[in-house]
Amino acid sequence: MNITTTAGTLAEQQADALLLGVSTDNQLDDAGSQLDQALDGQLGTALASVGFTGKRGEVCTLPSFGRIPAARIVVTGLGEPSSVTVDIIRSAWGEAARAARKAGARTIASAAPSSAFGSAAIRAAVEGIELGLYRHTAYRSDANDQTDVESVSFVGVDDTEAIAAGRKLARGVSMARNLVNAPGMDLYPERLAGRAWEMADELGMECTVYDRAALEEMGAGAIVAVGRGSQREPRLIHLVYRPEGESLGVAGLVGKAITFDTGGVNLKPADGMRNMKMDMAGGAAVIGAMGAIAEMKPPYTVHGVIAAAENMPSHSAYRPGDVLRTLSGKTVEITNTDAEGRLVLADALTFTARQGAEFMIDLATLTGASVVAVGNGAASLFGTDEGLVQDVLQAAEFSGERMWHMPLWDAYRADLNSDIADIVNSGNRDGGAIKAALFLREFSHDIPWVHLDIAGPAWSTREEGYRIKCGTGYGTHTLVTLLEQRAGRH
Repeated sequence: MNITTTAGTLAEQQADALLLGVSTDNQLDDAGSQLDQALDGQLGTALASVGFTGKRGEVCTLPSFGRIPAARIVVTGLGEPSSVTVDIIRSAWGEAARAARKAGARTIASAAPSSAFGSAAIRAAVEGIELGLYRHTAYRSDANDQTDVESVSFVGVDDTEAIAAGRKLARGVSMARNLVNAPGMDLYPERLAGRAWEMADELGMECTVYDRAALEEMGAGAIVAVGRGSQREPRLIHLVYRPEGESLGVAGLVGKAITFDTGGVNLKPADGMRNMKMDMAGGAAVIGAMGAIAEMKPPYTVHGVIAAAENMPSHSAYRPGDVLRTLSGKTVEITNTDAEGRLVLADALTFTARQGAEFMIDLATLTGASVVAVGNGAASLFGTDEGLVQDVLQAAEFSGERMWHMPLWDAYRADLNSDIADIVNSGNRDGGAIKAALFLREFSHDIPWVHLDIAGPAWSTREEGYRIKCGTGYGTHTLVTLLEQRAGRH
């Protein structure tokens, strides 16, 4: 799909569909007023006749009455004028682009979004269009028969940098979505490492992949143990982006990538296993973010570390009661083999700390307790450094990725005590998300650290804005935005 800028008015455009945003006050902006005038006032009349109110999420597709070159007009609601945000623009343009495609449009001409946000609004609209039109068709026999939008032009816009930035970030999120949506039979640790290596080679990043033998030699006993039950052996993927000029710091992004999680010996019930191909969404978010970072070139050295394994039951699988020695040297008594994500992250966090990371952020589909606490639409955020926590929350708000700051209560740490090892991998069910985060804190090595439990928002069962039914790529946008915002304050 091509996304370009063009001169002239919206009414003059030779396109299958025109795209226009309207708030609840139903006041048309300059582009809308010019379009309404070209339609002899029929636009406002038609919107009123169908009951269009301009509420968020509302989309209306209208005919052009044969008065202009475009066949149809797609109007998307922005909500209250005083409440419009960059993410509302992102969502509105995603909804509208999808409605235009559903109406058969291959070419779209869009009015510029709100000028109040400058370049950020253009970039958000581009992201919304790209992500709203995302489809995972690799396994569909009718993929070639589906209508696709071929081009989008923004009318009266001359900000090619914002368009380019939006496309780069959307590519990162789309890559994360593609990885999450791939079935476990095709995306196992070795294949995931291959995808990461191919991306790194294309974008000029460093990539080192550690196989089982290398992990054993390294002493990463937790990753090795989790992957031991599968014929598909584990991998640790290490991506490095280095800026061309001065580096403002060293960031560590860490992702859990259980490419399929049966629960191991503590086998999951059938209903709980169906979507477990998405248990690598944290790793996918890191890979997607690293791709966007390599294209957008923030002034930070960034280590992307992905711990990949397949958690399967077999005669060689690790068992409850086993004691694992992690890369840090700490030992872990296994109380539940289905609490495997925190084990691979333990080794990945230690590895990342040893690379000189000055702050670390990990992402993992870690606990059902997080979903119970904050729902499917949000992540639970835990952290040891208030400055980093606030930076992540600010980046998430801009990115439209909902998350809530949760406590790390030291009193709960006692539930992780072991009689025979340094710590157990799973305590009592109550406060499960907090206890999982407390476990991970043991491996943060006193480096500013944030943990994002993305078990809920990593997968969506409904379309909303630029989010579609599938893996969402959650976390990718926040990670990239965090580095951009931190760089902007220097």
